[in-house]
Amino acid sequence: MLTPSAITIIKSTVPVLAEHGHSITRVFYQRLFENHPEMKHIFNQSNQKNDRQSQALATAVYAAAAYIDQLETLKPTLLPVLHKHRSLQIKPYMYDIVGTELIGAIQDVLKDAATPDIIDAWTAGYGEIAKLFISLEAELYQQDEQATDFEGYQPFVIETMTTESSDIKAFTLRPADGRPLAPYQTGQYVTVRLQAPDGLWQNRQYSLTTVANGTSYTIGVKQDGSVSRQLHGLSVGEKVLLSAPAGSFTLTDASTPFVGLAGGIGLTPLLAMTEAALAAGRESTLYVAVQDDLDRPFAEQLARFEEQGATIIRYAERNALPGTTPGRLSVADVTNIDRAADTYVCGPEAMIQFVRRYFSGQADKLHFEVFGPSLALEAPTAVS
Repeated sequence: MLTPSAITIIKSTVPVLAEHGHSITRVFYQRLFENHPEMKHIFNQSNQKNDRQSQALATAVYAAAAYIDQLETLKPTLLPVLHKHRSLQIKPYMYDIVGTELIGAIQDVLKDAATPDIIDAWTAGYGEIAKLFISLEAELYQQDEQATDFEGYQPFVIETMTTESSDIKAFTLRPADGRPLAPYQTGQYVTVRLQAPDGLWQNRQYSLTTVANGTSYTIGVKQDGSVSRQLHGLSVGEKVLLSAPAGSFTLTDASTPFVGLAGGIGLTPLLAMTEAALAAGRESTLYVAVQDDLDRPFAEQLARFEEQGATIIRYAERNALPGTTPGRLSVADVTNIDRAADTYVCGPEAMIQFVRRYFSGQADKLHFEVFGPSLALEAPTAVS
């Protein structure tokens, strides 16, 4: 347990983190990869290059510092991160490595301002944070193994590949050993693990685009980085490694209307949700925004949903065809959503923030997912 003096010290350093948190986390990643190059096989190196990972970590550290004596209140906020860690096979021993390098980074950046009392308090505080993560992730691992009999990364064979647009392909993957697949929650993702030409293992998350069928997984992959380019270059019959489905952005079991708002590749989890909602007899409306209507992905799947009774509302910034609204979602679109509906939004972070700003329904009716490290981690208002 943290002492009162340690809690006081940690909370008093929150303004310091607000000023130096980004620098601390950038130094942390430099130290981590220099001293433990094996960790490069865990962390997304593209997010290292564009600095999103360090920004996301700075936000998380700031939130944890403000709530160091109320960490339990962060559980709802942490759930997406916990699922991501489980999907990446983060193990308890890794927290010791991270803690050592994080404390070292604080010392490197703050220099003489990082007094022994501050370092001792942060070391103890990090220990409490790590214990919380480890215990919550252990629950996810246990649930995973009990529900799916799926441990670690398993080999899957590419059964089919379908070109959906100029930069998106759909992959259907089946277990290499022919094992049956346990049901997953609609809206979840799998982590694909590939070895790059330089020998580095890289991991990326891709949403499952169909409901569970017991035999295969189908994912949609946009070509926008080294791993997705490598995936697009594979052929039917080749193998990839997958971890079990994960994620907390899932369709609720309800009879209320379903509304989905998708931006670009953010459509992928909403495809599975729309399929499940229609199968359950729920009134279903899907807003789909793309950049170019002449290059719209998953057109056949969307047309099939319309045949089954779904309302599909299309937007395109360029080349809007008949039946498509030019431009983007409007304020009126968001404010006029059925207040009784469960609403799910997935797309660029700016789009999600736009929907959250103008959504007029109850807060618990709005669900959202950010692809990649979130730069908008939120927690309840701190209580001093």
